[in-house]
Amino acid sequence: MKFPFDIVGFDLDGTLVDTSGDLTAAVNHVLDNLGRPLLSPETVKQYIGGGAKLMLQQGLEATGGIPDNDFKPLYRQMLTFYEANVSMHSRPFDGALAVLDALDDMGVRYAVVTNKFESLALKLLTDLNLAHRMGCILGADTLGKENAKPSGAPIFEMIKRCGGGRAAYVGDSIYDMMAAKNANVPSVAVSFGFLHGPVEDMGADAIIHHFDELLDCLKGMG
Repeated sequence: MKFPFDIVGFDLDGTLVDTSGDLTAAVNHVLDNLGRPLLSPETVKQYIGGGAKLMLQQGLEATGGIPDNDFKPLYRQMLTFYEANVSMHSRPFDGALAVLDALDDMGVRYAVVTNKFESLALKLLTDLNLAHRMGCILGADTLGKENAKPSGAPIFEMIKRCGGGRAAYVGDSIYDMMAAKNANVPSVAVSFGFLHGPVEDMGADAIIHHFDELLDCLKGMG
């Protein structure tokens, strides 16, 4: 049976790659410089998904609030640290590379659509030797911040850049599921991602608990 999708899009943080260690280190770098208590990866995971700015805001609010008129330099400080350490601890989730290999074997194109800055996504995927395999890499700033997820615009752009065809999208947040819905493509939620609440509440068309389940899940959706 022919695979029912021509393109599979992936969110990056918490979906394709476990970036929690490096994102936690970046937030804690700022908190440590402020003399604040440090946060655990489990706590920071709950802040990931809406972009780096929101992640830092929530980290600051959880440890004493945002200093008056000081957010911008703290944000730059975090981004500088993160860019220099983007792949120290980050690795693809278990089974992710096997899925990409299988998609390659079937001639299915795949791409990353993330709310990370495009430059950071590209650097991370390059460090992990994955960038060259992607049909495209779209970040929160690729089409302008007003067109980041939950907008469907980056999903439409992904389809365009990958040459057109039927697409599905895989993610771990409500932003991902809304973007897929806004682009009218089927969505799959991963329960092992950086969840903000029950995975069942995200409105995904399907849920998987390990990448081993993804291909059969997509075949069933097709």
